[in-house]
Amino acid sequence: MHLLSIFVSAALVCHALLAKPTKEMPAAPGIDAHWPSAAKDGFGTSTSLQSKVWFTLANGALTEVFYPTVDMPNTQTLQFVFCKGGTCQFEEEMSHSLRVLDDRSLSFQQINTTPAVTITKTYTTDPARPTVLIDVAVNSRVSNSSVFLFYDPSLKNSGMHDSAWTEGAALIASEADVSTALISNVGFASITNTFARKDIDFTSIPRIDHVENGNVVQIAKIPSTSKLTIALAFGASPSEALTNARSSLRKGFVSCQRQYSTGWHAYLRSLPGLRGRTESQLKMAAMVLKGLEDKTHRGAIIASPSTPWGGGPNANEPTVSGYHAVWSRDVYHIATAFMAIGDRAAANRALNYLFQVQQLPDGSFPQNTWVDGRKIGGGLQMDQVALPIVLALQLNRGDRETWLRHIKPAADFIVARGPITEQDRWEEKKGYSPSTLAAEIAGLVCAAEFARMHADGESANRYLQTADEWEKNIERWTATNDGPFESGNYFLRLTESGDPNHADEMEINSGGGKYDHRSIVDMSFLELVRLGVRAADDPLISKSLEVVDSKIRRSTPFGPGWYRYNHDAYGERANGLAYDGRTGIGRLWALLTGERGEFELAAGRADRARSMLKAMSAFANDGLMIPEQVWDRGKIGSGTGSATPLAWSMAQFIRLTMNISQNKNSETPAIVASRYLQKPRKRDDRSQ
Repeated sequence: MHLLSIFVSAALVCHALLAKPTKEMPAAPGIDAHWPSAAKDGFGTSTSLQSKVWFTLANGALTEVFYPTVDMPNTQTLQFVFCKGGTCQFEEEMSHSLRVLDDRSLSFQQINTTPAVTITKTYTTDPARPTVLIDVAVNSRVSNSSVFLFYDPSLKNSGMHDSAWTEGAALIASEADVSTALISNVGFASITNTFARKDIDFTSIPRIDHVENGNVVQIAKIPSTSKLTIALAFGASPSEALTNARSSLRKGFVSCQRQYSTGWHAYLRSLPGLRGRTESQLKMAAMVLKGLEDKTHRGAIIASPSTPWGGGPNANEPTVSGYHAVWSRDVYHIATAFMAIGDRAAANRALNYLFQVQQLPDGSFPQNTWVDGRKIGGGLQMDQVALPIVLALQLNRGDRETWLRHIKPAADFIVARGPITEQDRWEEKKGYSPSTLAAEIAGLVCAAEFARMHADGESANRYLQTADEWEKNIERWTATNDGPFESGNYFLRLTESGDPNHADEMEINSGGGKYDHRSIVDMSFLELVRLGVRAADDPLISKSLEVVDSKIRRSTPFGPGWYRYNHDAYGERANGLAYDGRTGIGRLWALLTGERGEFELAAGRADRARSMLKAMSAFANDGLMIPEQVWDRGKIGSGTGSATPLAWSMAQFIRLTMNISQNKNSETPAIVASRYLQKPRKRDDRSQ
C-alpha cells in the first residue's frame, strides 16, 4: 500500500480550536488541514445507485464523507461540542462507544458520554439522494449548558479552497462542482462560518455570514431540545445540495432508515453463499465490500475509505489518495471473496473494470488508480498484471475479445518483463519475490489455457515454457541454503540479484535500516501453495514456516498474528504515536492470519484454519471492521491507526470462512495445481 507522510491527527486539531478565545475576524486561509483517524469504527452507504454518498465513523464522530464517487472525501468531521460555563468539549474527547444496530445492514449508532451529558447519534443515508441523516438524542445532566454542531468540510479531497456561508437556517459550503448543505429539523439557535484556527470560543463566537477560499469550519448552536435530526446533503451546486437536504429531511429519518435497511437485507438474501449462515462478521464483511464499490465507475472497488495516519499537511491539497484508490491486487482478492459468497455479478464487474478501465495499452496495470482510471502510483507490480488473468479463468471469461484485447497482452507483458518485479506485493522492493513468481506462473498457465481455447498454440507453448522455466528456478532465485536462521534453508522475502546465498544488503523502506537479505523473511511464499505452484507438504515450505514462526509470529489473546516481514518500519512509532515515514514499526497484519488459515486448510488441518478465522474475527473492532494492522504490544490484538476497514482483510476473512465450509481453497486454480502438484519432482534441485 501507499506510504504516507504523517502529522497530527484531526482530534488534536479540533482540541486546539478551544485554546484561546477571540472575537476578531479570523484570518484566512486558516490552519493546515489533516484527515482524521484511519481507524474507522463504521462505514455506510445505501445499496441504491442513486445515493452517491458514503460515510465513515471514528472516535465518536462522523469523519470522511465521500461524494459523488467513493474516492472523493469532502468532510473532515461533523460532531457536537458540549459547553458548560466557559469549558467546552468535543465529542471525540468524550468516552465513546459504537453499536451495530442491525447485522444485516450497515447501520451504526455512536454514544458519547461525560458525567454531564450523553449524546447518541444514529446514522443512515437517503437511498434516493446523496444525503447523510443523523438522528440525535442529547441527554444533559446539568443546567445552563449548551450544545454546538461543528462541521469541518474538506471539499474535493482538500482542506483548502472552500467557501462557506449561511442561507436562511442552512449552512452552505462549496468548492467548484461540489457543495454541501447542513440543516436541522428544529433549526439552529445561531450559526456562523469561520476559518479553522486555534482560538475559537464557542460560547461567544460572533456571527459571520460568509468566508471564502480557505480551510473553513461551520458552527451552529443547537436549540434547547433533546432530540433532532441533522441532514448533511451534497450536490453539484449549492441549490442542489440544499434541495437534497430539505427533501431528505421532509422524507424523515425513519423512512430513509427503513428503505436503507431493506436494501441491505435484500442484498444479503441474494447471496447463495450466505443462505443459512448467521455469522455477523461474515455478513458485515460482505456488506463492506459491496459498499466500497463506486456507484458511477462500476467495478472500481477501493482498498479502504481512509487515509492512514492523517496524510499530513498534504490534506490541504487534493493530492493524497490515502487508501481510497483501486489496486488490481486488492480487487482480485475482493472479487474472489464475492465469488465465494455467490455474487458473481460483482466479481465480473470488478474484472470488467480491471480490463476496460485500468489496463494499460501494453497489457500491464498501474500501481493504483482513482476510480475513473487516472493513475496514482508509478510502480510496476507484476502480480497485479498476473492476477487479473487468474481471475478471468476463475470467472470463465474466455470470449475472444477478452482474450485478444486483455489476457494475451497481459501475458505477453509478463513474458517480456518477468520474472523480476519492480515492486513486490508490499510495494517496496525490486527483485525476485516468491509471491510474485507464484502469481506470474499461475497467470501464464491460465493464459495458456485461454490460448488453447482460441487455437493459438504458439502463444500457449510460449506461456507454458516460460512458466515451467520460472517454476524450476523459484528456489534458486529466492531460497537460501546459507541463512542465519534454523537450518539455513528457507525462502527469503525477496532477492534483488536472484542469488539468495550471496551476502547482499537490503535497505528496508521508511527508515527501517539495512540488513543482509538472508535475514529478512516474510510469509508471502505461501502464495506458492494457494495458487497451486507448490504443495502444502513441500519440505522447503515447512522449513520456511519454522523460520517465519520464530521470527515474525506473535501471540495475541485471540490467536496468532504475523508481521509483513522482520524489520518492517510501516506502522506507528515505538511510543505509539502516528507513523512518520522514518521511525515506524510494522505491526501485525490481520490478513496474514487469514492467509495462514488458507495454508492450514490446504495442509489438511481444518482445526487450525478455524482457529485462524477466530483470531481474524477477534481482530475486528466494535463496528466489525477488520483492520490492516493490529497492535503487537500494549493493547494487543486491537486495531492500530492503519486503514480500517481494509477491503483485503475483509475479503480474506470471507474467503477463509467459505473455504473452511467447503474444506478446500476454492480460488486455487485447478489447472495450475494439476500441472505442478500432480507430477513427481526431485526434491534435491529445489534450493540449489
